[in-house]
Amino acid sequence: MNARMLKNALILGLITAIGPFAIDMYLPALPAIGRDMGADTAAVQASLMSFFLALGLGQLIYGPISDIYGRKKPLYFGMTLFVICGIGAAMSTDINWLIGLRFFQGLGACVGGVIARAVVRDLHTGAEAAQLMSLLMLVFSISPILAPLVGSGIVQFGDWRLIFWVVTIIGALGIIMIRFFLEESHPVEARISAQVGTIFVSYWRVLQDRSFLAMTFVGAFGMSSFMVFLANSSFVFIDHYGLNPTQYSLAFSVNAVSFFAVSQLNGILSKKYGLIPLIRFGVFGFALTMISMFLVMASGFNDWPVLSSFLFVGFGFLGLVVPVTAVLALDNHGANAGTASALMGTMQIVTAAGAMAVSGAVFNGTPIPMVAVIATCSAIGLIITLLNLKANRATAAAN
Repeated sequence: MNARMLKNALILGLITAIGPFAIDMYLPALPAIGRDMGADTAAVQASLMSFFLALGLGQLIYGPISDIYGRKKPLYFGMTLFVICGIGAAMSTDINWLIGLRFFQGLGACVGGVIARAVVRDLHTGAEAAQLMSLLMLVFSISPILAPLVGSGIVQFGDWRLIFWVVTIIGALGIIMIRFFLEESHPVEARISAQVGTIFVSYWRVLQDRSFLAMTFVGAFGMSSFMVFLANSSFVFIDHYGLNPTQYSLAFSVNAVSFFAVSQLNGILSKKYGLIPLIRFGVFGFALTMISMFLVMASGFNDWPVLSSFLFVGFGFLGLVVPVTAVLALDNHGANAGTASALMGTMQIVTAAGAMAVSGAVFNGTPIPMVAVIATCSAIGLIITLLNLKANRATAAAN
């Protein structure tokens, strides 16, 4: 690992983490927001879902724009929008206003993820890309590890609105970091034409790539399981199991640590075994763990230590899946990495939002609906993997 890769991992990881930080930090405050605004659980969760939907939809805009104008200009716009809407969210007094402002804040926040993946593809492929993607996720891991702890501290000793003031300041610092520390990775000679037709052609080429679609949706359902946990965990851990906000934040962070710690093995394992065997092992292990979790808990063994143990192991396997699927999906799209990254991000976020909506609709105050949706997502990812491997073997045999 050279100094440049480490610097890029630090900068890109922090930029990518700004959006999720705005989610994870206010998770412990969801019940307090509902009480303060007189909103029910579904309405409060809608402020989370609107942010996720915007994270997905906005990427469709930023991706092609970054292929046309470079990676840094879209970052300036998105982060500025994030800061403005953060101020509005901090001053909001109505749940509907908060939901709307969170949507536009998500439109700003999504620029970090799509540009970061494109920059990784600009600079590296194969095992090196997997290593940089995993390093990026290690820096990114500061969000689910520290953000809930900070949020719970604010909720206990201050008003939940302070959370949005804090993330607004973080967004402003992100703009400064982009200006002085991030180099442009997409030179003028490599950019595509600024025509609407060219953008649609670029998207169509990506959609015709069967491997891209398979790897994107394997990663999508893997991330959906984590997002379902993210959306429901505060209500399950605090309201059902009786944890206080600080205890919940620690429990949440432990499961996040598993995901990001294991992801750091991707660079070593991919060089030794290859990306395809690694993704196969990760998907099988993830599905087996999460399906077993549902069966065990549905049979009556549903105490908090049981849930946390299965989640810890399962999200560890997920750490092998998400970075590698991103690398494999973008592998054949160096010329239009921004567009491919945007399409991948949109598909994954929309899939996650759908899974979160389902989990919210069936939520009954117990952990069973949450683990059922998580297990279903893992099973779908396994099925897609099996079908893609079968298709690849058939293609290889035909050739």
